[in-house]
Amino acid sequence: MLPVEQRRILGLDYGSRRIGISISDPLRIVATSYGILEHSRNLWKNLKEIIDQEDVEFVVVGMPLNLKGEKGQKAEEVALFIEQLQTRCGIDVITWDERFTTSMARDSIMRMGTKKKGRQNSRERIDAMAAAIMLQGFLDRKKHSLSC
Repeated sequence: MLPVEQRRILGLDYGSRRIGISISDPLRIVATSYGILEHSRNLWKNLKEIIDQEDVEFVVVGMPLNLKGEKGQKAEEVALFIEQLQTRCGIDVITWDERFTTSMARDSIMRMGTKKKGRQNSRERIDAMAAAIMLQGFLDRKKHSLSC
């Protein structure tokens, strides 16, 4: 049997100050934290470099929905970001519900034994971990839907 090579999926957790980044393995089983990008004039150049360097097929962007599953004001900001991402990086984008990913990331960091002071200074770790949690949810759902 020949090995099947697949391109990676990039996960983005959009925030007003920085964007958490995660990436799938080539088989699209596991999402891992990749880091963060600060909003700067090099944002689009840096994102494009990651997309090209990691051979990304498409991007999953977390869509902030409220508890009722509806889009709010922050979702409009994310929608504008997605438009620019598609235009400037020439890549397909899928949105995915990101509710509770940041609190789940905070809880994970706390369970890992990080002291309170360290948690306060680890916003970047939390953003990248939230992106990984969001992307893992997407991967798990896709895997489950393929097995049915």
